[in-house]
Amino acid sequence: MKQMREKRQPADGRRKSILSQLKEAADPIKGNDLAEEMQVSRQIIVQDISLLKAEGQPIIATSQGYLLLKKAQSHTITRIVACNHTVSQTADELTRIVNCGVTVLNVTVEHPLYGEITRSLMIRNQSDVRKFVKNLEKTGASLLSSLTDGVHLHELEADTAENLELAVQALKQAGYLL
Repeated sequence: MKQMREKRQPADGRRKSILSQLKEAADPIKGNDLAEEMQVSRQIIVQDISLLKAEGQPIIATSQGYLLLKKAQSHTITRIVACNHTVSQTADELTRIVNCGVTVLNVTVEHPLYGEITRSLMIRNQSDVRKFVKNLEKTGASLLSSLTDGVHLHELEADTAENLELAVQALKQAGYLL
């Protein structure tokens, strides 16, 4: 146990290291991976992330891991769409969107008790869709939209208005748009 402690970084150094890794990462980093690398528990990483967020770092937790939000490029366009579909149609919905070159930034539902609940998704491509669906199946977790009978919002982001319009039309064609 003493040897493990000697290898650990001090807390402030660990948080600097986490932030540095998130700045360099193109994809989300799992908390378990950070914990293993830093030789601390997953809970310590959760606390470190919370402290970094409290300092104003734009870190989000996605289903694939932690991600540092980069400053939005001025040429990206966002749009919110209202959707409704079954759990079994989730992969199709996400695939239709990313196939148009559009990123699914998040999902939002309007809960009768808690109000608006938004969670980050950051699904950019087919690989992200597969990971999300695999994680859904593996965990047996419910989608947020299960709280609202399938009704939910997605914030979409694209480089062009044309790509966003293609995604909207693909969702409309499938009958997913409200």
